[in-house]
Amino acid sequence: MKKILFLLTAALFVLQSCTINSEIVYHKDAASTSVTDIDMRQFISEMKAMTPDSLKQQKEFGYMDQLPTTWTSFLDIQKKDGKKQPTDPDSIRIMKKIFMKMNKENNEPAGMSLKMDHFTQTDYQFLSDYNKKEKLPLDQNIFNNWNGKTLTINTENFNVKNIEQTLRSKTSKEEAEKVEGMITMFFKSIGTTLKFENKIKSITGKHDWVKQIDNYTVKIDYDLKAMYDKEAKLKNADKTIVIETE
Repeated sequence: MKKILFLLTAALFVLQSCTINSEIVYHKDAASTSVTDIDMRQFISEMKAMTPDSLKQQKEFGYMDQLPTTWTSFLDIQKKDGKKQPTDPDSIRIMKKIFMKMNKENNEPAGMSLKMDHFTQTDYQFLSDYNKKEKLPLDQNIFNNWNGKTLTINTENFNVKNIEQTLRSKTSKEEAEKVEGMITMFFKSIGTTLKFENKIKSITGKHDWVKQIDNYTVKIDYDLKAMYDKEAKLKNADKTIVIETE
């Protein structure tokens, strides 16, 4: 588990070299599935360019080749590594529902994908409590309330606090502050796609970063410059957006 978290943190630590895309699918039964794809091809290429053995010298990166290339639960990955298995029922349940896979291109590591499959509100609450300790680089929009028909979005989640908190907890203070201050330089935008199994009936509330794409899809595009500029003013910035489906 710690090796996996290291790789995710490493990807975030070199933001200028990685592309991160998130998609959340809202199911009819009040659960949701989120997938995050981290494209590390440029990062890996730059590491190799600095020195051919740079990846091998960091044992956690050598672990990348050992990761499965098909969706595999965190629990099964730990079993394969011979790690001590959790005994708490909630931990076991959650680890069975979080999946990871290594993406390859021309037999070379190209990135990682993380999936949280069919999470309920109870699952997200447990994950939220766990995240307070481990500081996982999660899309905060997964914690918005979904009851199977209506999604209530807290627009205060439109930030990259989880990335910043992950950097603070897993790097030195100096390194974290350096990267945090350069986030707006490295990313022009960060976005999350929301997809619904049922047709969208109405959207109440407005925000400059939220746009309905079609009858089943909403896109959130973050303006990082405005996010970090205290003087920036948005035309629409409601604190709550409610999406109701049929």
